[in-house]
This record gives sequence, C-alpha cells and structure tokens, in this order.
Amino acid sequence: MERTVTSKYAAAWRESAIPSLSLQITERKTLLVVGEVLLLNAAVLAALWLGARRSGWDFTASFVLEKAYWFLGLTLLYLLLAAANDAHSPRITSDLAASFLALGKTGGQMLLVYLVVYFLSEPASLPRHIIGFFSLVSSALLLAWRGVYGLVLCAPVFQRRVVILGAGWAGQTIAHLIRENLAAYLTVIGFVDEDVARTEAQVEGLPVLGGSADLCHLAAALGATDLVLAVTHDVGGDLLRAVMCCYEQGMRVLSMQSLYEQVAQRVPVEHVGNDWWVVLPLEQNGGQRAYGALKRLAEMAIAGLGLLLFVPMLPLLAALIKCDSPGPLFYTQERVGRAGRLFHLVKLRSMVADAEQEGRPVWAQPGDARVTRVGRFLRKARLDEVPQLVNVLKGDMSLIGPRPERPEFVAQLEAHIPFYRTRLAVRPGLAGWAQVNYPYANSVEDALVKLQYDLYYIKHQSLSLDLIIALKTIGVVLTMRGT
Repeated sequence: MERTVTSKYAAAWRESAIPSLSLQITERKTLLVVGEVLLLNAAVLAALWLGARRSGWDFTASFVLEKAYWFLGLTLLYLLLAAANDAHSPRITSDLAASFLALGKTGGQMLLVYLVVYFLSEPASLPRHIIGFFSLVSSALLLAWRGVYGLVLCAPVFQRRVVILGAGWAGQTIAHLIRENLAAYLTVIGFVDEDVARTEAQVEGLPVLGGSADLCHLAAALGATDLVLAVTHDVGGDLLRAVMCCYEQGMRVLSMQSLYEQVAQRVPVEHVGNDWWVVLPLEQNGGQRAYGALKRLAEMAIAGLGLLLFVPMLPLLAALIKCDSPGPLFYTQERVGRAGRLFHLVKLRSMVADAEQEGRPVWAQPGDARVTRVGRFLRKARLDEVPQLVNVLKGDMSLIGPRPERPEFVAQLEAHIPFYRTRLAVRPGLAGWAQVNYPYANSVEDALVKLQYDLYYIKHQSLSLDLIIALKTIGVVLTMRGT
C-alpha cells in the first residue's frame, strides 16, 4: 500500500517537475539584503550626481570620496530600520503587499531621522535636495527589486520540497507554520510517520505518505530537498540510519525546533520533548561577556539621562494622578529578578488605590476597570514605567530583557509551563522581545507564548537585537500602543 501511495505522489511530482534552483531561507535573505545594499549605494551615487548638477558642483571621484559617509550612514540606517520593521523576515518577503508596506514604513522613518538631523545641524551642512533625490531614486529601485524578488523567487523552480518526519502535534505545528509563513518558499509534500497505520490518512490537509522505514525511498521518489524532524522522543538506530540516508542523498536535515525558532523567532518549549537543552542559553564566550559589560554601561548612562529628563515632567504628572483619583503617586510591587532574587519595582500609579482589595494577585485585563483615566494615558505612553529607571541604576533590572513577574504568578506559571524558570537566567527589563511581539499577558496561555519569545531573546541576545527592540518600543510609545 505504501508503494502505491508513493507512486501516486511521485508521478504527480514528475509530471510537473522542472530543474530545481531551490534556495534556503538564509540564502534568500542574503540575496535580498545584498541586492538592497547595492541598490541603496547606487541611489546615493545617483543622488550625489543629481545634487552636483543642480548646485553646479564638479562631480568627480574626489567629490564622491568626500561624501563617502552618505553611503555608509544611509545603508546602516536602512538596514537597522528594516530589521525593526521585519522587512527581511520570510513572512514579509513572501507577501508582495506586506513587503511594499514594510519598505514604505522604513523609507518614511529614514526621512524622519534625516529631518531631525537636518534641523539639529549647522545651516546648509546637509543639503535637502540630495536626500530628496535619494528618497525618490531609492524608493523606485527598492520597490522594483522587491517586486522582482517576490515574483521570481516564489516560482516553483526556486521552492524547496519538504517532508516532515512525525505526524503528531509537533509535526502538525510546523506544517501549519510553514503554510502560514513560508508557503511561497517551501512546499510541504506530506508526513512520514513511525505509525504505519496512519498511511493514506490526512493530517493538516496533507497526506501521511508512509512509515519511517521507507523514509529514504519516499524522500528520493518525491524529490524532497528538506527533511524536518518533528520527533520529540529518542531516535532509535533504524530511524537514525534512515535520516542519515536522506542526508547522504543531499537533503537538508533540520529539527522542527530550529525551523520554528528561525521563522517564528520564538522557542517552541512545548515541543522540545527530551531535547530540553535547546531552550537553555548554554554557550558562554568572551564576546558575550563583552556584550554584557557594554550593555550595562550603556543602560546606566541612558537610565541616568532618562531620569534627568523625567524629573521636570513629574510635578505635572503628579497633579494629574492626584486629581484623577486619591492615593499615592508611586506604586511599588515585589517582582522576581535574575536567579529568582526578589526586588521592589517602582511605577507611577495607574490604578485606583487598593486595586487588589482581597489581598491576592489578579491578572490585569484589557479595559480593566481598576485603571484610572490618567492611568490609561500613562500606560499607553509607557510613562508609568519610567520610574523603573531607578531599578535599572540599582541593577535590579536591565533596559532590555524579559518583563519581571510577580512571585505569586511565577509560582503558578512554573507549575504549568515547562522551562518557565529559564527566563530568570538574565536580568528582567523595561522592554523585551515578548513585549514588542505580543500583547499584554493575562492568562497562563498568554504567558506561554511570551515565554517562547523571552527564551528566543535569551538565546540570541546581542547589541543588534537590543537595538531593534529599543526601536520597536519607541514605535509603540509614539503610536500610543502601550497596554
């Protein structure tokens, strides 16, 4: 029966098969970014030429070298803002409309940054017409490149063909993720499962092609380029040999967890099975120690400056809070910090006094009636959290990291969510990867999703990721999207 099923799908594949030029996700991203960098620099060169013609300057090699900072500065600014807008994520780049929208947001933010720099600089030091020319030329070139990239690289000849080993919960999860985010890049042929009784069944609308004993034959017959391991138990000798056979045939073999993490940018803690080590930040090196030292110096300087700017605003905010509802100006609450150490977090009061009258912690809810009118504004603008810069200076918190949770909720979540304590491996932060990617958590289910994002940050923390989180947080504040 398995051979019959295989023959059916193999014949269908051979009828439509064309020579494969399939690219991996990282290769696609590299191609996209390299193309954009080249076009950005071409746009700068064109803008300098047009600017020189308009102003009567000599467009010479020495003139271009004198303006070399334009090439570097605008390229770095674009790459940083593009990352903050997820402009290079597979989910965005596989959707032409979403890709154009991300480009538009990035271009608008670049123009805003330039205008700020322009008005803070010496008169005529940054000629407006050059950035105007650059904006027009770069927009046309980048939009055209995105259009070509989206139309050409989504063609079948560039798609990779995926077989998922394991038709259980983990396999179904990764199949759904691929369909939702990578349908233009990856085609899921179907599942192979150790339970041969599932053969010819439909899981997530995809066929179970056969048993794991025939994995190597099935993958070759169906022209598979990728094998995703969605098996959360120990892999036996026979299954390992079948996987190695696929690898020796030139297939790319990757785990469900690594693909999920790469695409969703969060760690699937509920699918790691016996591979518990994948959720832990086990690698420590000199680079990480240098990163930690630089981060601490930067956050102390930023926290000190932030408090100096906040102090003049405090009298007005205090008057508004007091007029709106009786009670103290500041609100302190016990939270859990790094390694489980308790500390007292400081906030401007945004709820009515004695909001937890029964003396037990209560999850905040959307539209919570305990939040005052002024408190709603403070929360949306994130002004209620500015006093936590004191906690940053004291070393209780960092500027970037998982949000600190209350001890009672930590005990509850540790009992329900595996690996929850792992998020205590770093100092909690004012802003975090979970906060900029997921709304306010008010249940155990929400806390699980936020944990996935927090663990991704802990595993991949770097100055560049911190900067992206900071930019996303600024966007939340400016658009009043706080909770």
